[in-house]
Amino acid sequence: MSHDGATSRPARRPARRPVLRSAAFLVSGALAVTALAGCSSGGDESESSSPAAAQDIAPAARGDIADGGTLRWAVDALPGTLNSFQSDADASTSRVAGAVLPSMYRLDNQGRAVRDPDFLEKAEVVEREPKQVVVYKLNQQAVWSDGREIGAADFAAQWRALSGKDSAYWTAHNAGYDRIEKIERGKNNLEVRVTFAKPYADWRSLFSPLYPKDVMGTPNAFNEEARRTLKVTAGPFSIKGIDRGAKDITLVRNPRWWGRQAKLERLVLRAVPLKDRADALVAGKVDLAAVDPEDASRISLADRDKGTSGPLAHGPGALTPAQAMRSWAVAHGDDEDAADAELDTRAKTRKVVDKYRKEQSRLGDYVVRKSLEPAFTQLALNGSVGPLADERVRRAVARAIDRKKLAEVVLKPLGLPARPVGSHLALAGQQAYTDSSGALGSQDTNEARALLADAGWVSGGPVKKEAATSKPKTAGNVSGSEGKKSKAGQEDKEGAASDSDDGTYIVGESDQKPGDRQPPLLDPGRIAAHQYAALVRQADARRLRAADKERKHADQYAKEAAQGGAPGAYAPKGTPAPAGAPAGQLAKDGKPLTLRFVLPSGPGSDSLRAVADRISQMLEKIGIRTETSKVADASYFKDHIASGQYDLALYSWPASAFPATDARPIYAKPVPAADGTLTVEQNYTRVGTDHIDQLFDQAIGELDEGEERSLVQQADARIWAAAGSIPLYQRPELVAARRTIANAGAFGFQEPDYEDIGFLKAGARPGAEPNASGKASSSASPAGKASGKPSEEPSEK
Repeated sequence: MSHDGATSRPARRPARRPVLRSAAFLVSGALAVTALAGCSSGGDESESSSPAAAQDIAPAARGDIADGGTLRWAVDALPGTLNSFQSDADASTSRVAGAVLPSMYRLDNQGRAVRDPDFLEKAEVVEREPKQVVVYKLNQQAVWSDGREIGAADFAAQWRALSGKDSAYWTAHNAGYDRIEKIERGKNNLEVRVTFAKPYADWRSLFSPLYPKDVMGTPNAFNEEARRTLKVTAGPFSIKGIDRGAKDITLVRNPRWWGRQAKLERLVLRAVPLKDRADALVAGKVDLAAVDPEDASRISLADRDKGTSGPLAHGPGALTPAQAMRSWAVAHGDDEDAADAELDTRAKTRKVVDKYRKEQSRLGDYVVRKSLEPAFTQLALNGSVGPLADERVRRAVARAIDRKKLAEVVLKPLGLPARPVGSHLALAGQQAYTDSSGALGSQDTNEARALLADAGWVSGGPVKKEAATSKPKTAGNVSGSEGKKSKAGQEDKEGAASDSDDGTYIVGESDQKPGDRQPPLLDPGRIAAHQYAALVRQADARRLRAADKERKHADQYAKEAAQGGAPGAYAPKGTPAPAGAPAGQLAKDGKPLTLRFVLPSGPGSDSLRAVADRISQMLEKIGIRTETSKVADASYFKDHIASGQYDLALYSWPASAFPATDARPIYAKPVPAADGTLTVEQNYTRVGTDHIDQLFDQAIGELDEGEERSLVQQADARIWAAAGSIPLYQRPELVAARRTIANAGAFGFQEPDYEDIGFLKAGARPGAEPNASGKASSSASPAGKASGKPSEEPSEK
């Protein structure tokens, strides 16, 4: 899970997990699927035809790129494992795998899975009845680095390891592989015949990457050996060595590579934390690095200041005319002590300014490549306990939020399109994308207030004050949070020494202490078990009552659906919306309506905190107050999101070309465990329905691509209506690249073509449209040759 605004790319298949950095329903099952699927925000119908922002990789033809050279690419950390199918695989693991291992399919610049002809000549479904059969015809030149042909034995070994039938293999997941019945050799070793026990729509997600049978053949090789090294590879690069001391992993050209020879002689992946990227760029230790908005701004300023003389108008020592005049007056005044002190300060400042100018001069060798990352930031609403267990309160929160303004907070300053994300399951440009946010309804403060009134939350109601002998724990002070009380997210500078400095501030209540609510008990003890069992029974009863109500009001539902909304997204007809802003805090049964907003405290999360402040202000307008707790980055996910210790939170999920497979665990209905706790898989909002699960199950077994997309879009509409998570904006991707680097930068959806990355020849300029050759055809469909890659496929002139 990510909690900052930009940077590293999410790990690619096979495991979908929350996008990590610094260091991721209670609607009636009777709702009509077709009506929900038809709900949209009324936006531009062409929005799914192209990505929200184009990739920025300085495309150049191979003939314009020099042969040789070493490119140093910053990563967050060295990979903890080289096995992409283990639970601790990360973006660094995926980067290595992409350069040294086969993939039958890769993602193009529209997030589609396209065939990689270096490994796969053809793949198709040849039988649907009685069983689905897919035949792969491999490139006859494809060999492992030990000279052995890539063939059916490798496919079979990977299937056995990932099928889930042998618990000795410590796998992260087995989605898709568990549906395979058998794998056989075809007419020869280069033809692989895969028979499925159950139909599998996302069969293209399999065998990407493909590991050699040496890795998949035994549990020890899979669990242990593949963590440290890959002795046999098959890609444009191979692994030369890993230097844990220097925090480098060096890749070199694969001498047995049969495709276009890699332009680079070496590719060094260097572990550099985000906070140290600017220093590494200044020192010339890296050539390519994802950066945060602050460092990106410095690089842009360095480019602007090239060729200028005189003092810089930014950085240390930058003074306004008034400040400069005052400094001159003090330095030349009658007070000798003050003058001496000012002159001494000037001398020290001059040294700092000189250092900053030199750093800026070096940063001028780089340029910022920017696009939108294939991941979106969402507002998560914990629907398991508290006020948000009521779907009306969740929908009120969702409808109080102006997602367009929140996107602008993050993206507009960067010059990127600030378009709210309209789907949980795809992003603009992908085939499955459609804006289904209309199933919930657009931003409407009055409707939000009416929903809260219908749920029994009234303004000015009595609030019980419970006597307490000790200060209650909150999500903030449990995990060592940082910060002070403030209003609307601003720190109270005068309260630093007060006993209320526990990391929590309450929007709209700057002069009072946090509420006396205890966080929900989630320990798997007996008390927690009974609590959760009761909650599950209550949820089931509420769902059944809601289903009965929806059936009785079918005519009303049809009318509202025709208006672009879903039942439950609006308060019942006749519910009055309180006039004007609420006079006081909303309350129900003597308890105030206050939500805990948990955020990371690290320096890379400034944009998230800015978004959270705006959300808190929007919620205050409808009478909801927020207690914001800033917690350590290291504990944010494990101790708060995964354990359910929050009401509101912000984190990101990566997009997928296979939403039916990858998104199901994220939105699956939680299942009560034997001890009374909830098994949530990756659904950290704990909001789900049986019908959403059914739609995913139908989609994953539907071999008609159009029908599969329709089912996915119907599932997305239902997820919107449940209001467990609210997609906000696509994350920015900012990459600092040396000016001479071509075919690398902000890739967007595109997976890198590692063999085409390199340094421009003297006199060559990026931007020329390379001609596709060898690897893809721009007119082919995703099922055949790679498409949508004309600007990413350099060729020899």
